Order: sequence, then structure tokens, then C-alpha cells
Amino acid sequence: MKIDGSIGSNLHNVAENAAAVEAAGYSGAWTAEVAHDPFLPLLLAAEHTTDLELGTSIAVAFARNPMTLANTAWDLQAYSGGRFILGLGSQIKPHITKRFSMEWSQPAARMREMILAIRAIWNTWLTGEKLAFRGQFYTHTLMTPFFTPAATDLNGFGPPKIFLAGVGELMTEAAGEVCDGFICHGFTTEKYLREVTLPALERGRAKAGKTMEGFEIVGPSFVVTGNSDAEIETAATATRQQIAFYGSTPAYRKVLEIHGWGGLQEELNSLSKQGEWEAMGALINDEILNTFAVVGKPEAVAPELSNRYGDIIQRISFYAPYDSDPERWASVIDAVKAT
Repeated sequence: MKIDGSIGSNLHNVAENAAAVEAAGYSGAWTAEVAHDPFLPLLLAAEHTTDLELGTSIAVAFARNPMTLANTAWDLQAYSGGRFILGLGSQIKPHITKRFSMEWSQPAARMREMILAIRAIWNTWLTGEKLAFRGQFYTHTLMTPFFTPAATDLNGFGPPKIFLAGVGELMTEAAGEVCDGFICHGFTTEKYLREVTLPALERGRAKAGKTMEGFEIVGPSFVVTGNSDAEIETAATATRQQIAFYGSTPAYRKVLEIHGWGGLQEELNSLSKQGEWEAMGALINDEILNTFAVVGKPEAVAPELSNRYGDIIQRISFYAPYDSDPERWASVIDAVKAT
């Protein structure tokens, strides 16, 4: 199982962080689009590492268009020596329309078409074939030599892999059909992964005439750990609040419903509108916490992750919304990689 880390978004220290992540034995490193651009740090990370896979988890797809994403991903793939993964996500409607001032409609169908458009653009750059992509949402029919990057830029590595994040079945099925991998949202459980996510991915692969062979799933990752009961409790408190934050989102209600906790989403949503973040965390009891997160001392993490997900996922990144000791994670990394 591959283990992925994070390199942050501060351009002043991302080079140091990336080198440290590679030295610590991680297979890959991700950036996230939160308060900063997710692509810029990866250029520095590529310059200061040699083998580390580098990807976005995630870049907001609908804040951009297929051509801009194709260009950025192409350049990062070329500069990193074939180590870049374009990880995309849809975000939710209010952010797309009110924060980015972009269009929102039929998100799964739009995402599927966006990825097909990106691949069509790459194909034109690689083969010289005329660009003639016409879809419901995107049309790309103009590409002159002046704007065409050289196929030799990639040095034979080929275009980047595309991963897609999702929760709902339609988006997940689209990922199976047109992507190389799937990024499970942190707000995912083993039951939801096995009963909803995996079947949807398999349906998508079948549409494309493919199996799950070679398709990578980046697994759920909430981990609550520490060397003492007090440390674990501190970590648990922060994780409860993060789970509650996600649980307040209507789009993620189905994850709670599959466990019979659908009513919790309404409670959390109501409290979120009042800014009652601590009260929201208090609603995440031990049963819910242990369902979403692996909880225990460092030596217990790897066996439990393997027990839950070892036959399903190919790579994992730890989601620990609390301060933690890097040396503690080193033993966890070694143990998980050995499973």
C-alpha cells in the first residue's frame, strides 16, 4: 500500500517540506486548494525531490476550464519527470457560483466531459491530430502550432494520470469511466466504500470496457493516535469537530444515512449556521468516531487500516486535523507500507 503525505501551501517552506516527505519514506505528496493555489507548490516540490509522486487533492475543476487544466498539468508532468497526478474535485455549488463566479450544472456529467476534453487536448499535442472536441458543456476546436507544446516536453512519460474525488454515486461512476484513480473523501466509512463507492467505480469501469486492474483508490484517512490516552483524547476532539463539519453538509448525508444516522446531518447543519462548532463536535460519539477514523496507539494503526481497507485501496494519506509528532508517524508509515 502506498502512503502519501502533504507538503502544505507555503511557498517559502514547501521545498523543505517536500524533501522531508520524500526522506520520510512517503510514496507521494498532495496539495489542496484551500487558501492558496494548489499547483504552484508542486513546481518547487518537483525541483527538490527525485522520486516522490506529486498531485493535487484536490484542484477545483469547475473554477477552471479544460484548456487551462491541460496546460498546467502538462507542464508539471514535464518538469517533474512524469511524477504528476492531476487530482480534481467539483466543490459544491455555492463555492462555484458565488466564490469563483463560474457555471454550475449537472456536475457529474460536466466533470466527465471536462476530463474527456482534457484528454482530447493532450492527444492533439501528442499526435498532431486536429482538435475537434464538441460536447454539451465544452467545445475546443482551435489549436495552432504557436499554442501547441512540443510532444517531446514529456520525454516519453506520457500525459499525467487523472484522479477524481467524489462522494455521490454519479461522480464516482464518472471517475471509474474516465479516470485513472479515485480519491475517497475523508468523510467516508468502510461500509460506504464497500457498498456504494466500489460498485459505482466498477460500473464506470465497465462502461469504458475496463476492469479495476491498474485503477488506484486513495482511501479514507482519518487517524486518531498518540502515545498516551491524553494525546489520543486531544486528537479525538479535533477529529470529532472535523467529522461534524463534513457531516453538516447536505451533499454528504448519504454517508450518514447508510449507518442510520441521517438525522444527525440536520442537527449538525443547524448548529453550523449558528457557528456552534464545539457543540457540533460533541454530537460525534465514540461509535461515530470509530466508524470514520482509526483510533489507537501508533502500533495499532497499520493493522486496523489493513483490516478495513487492505483489499480495496492502493494508497492512503493520513488525515490528522491536530498537531502530531513526525517521529510517531514514521513508525506508522513503515508498518502500513509493510502490509
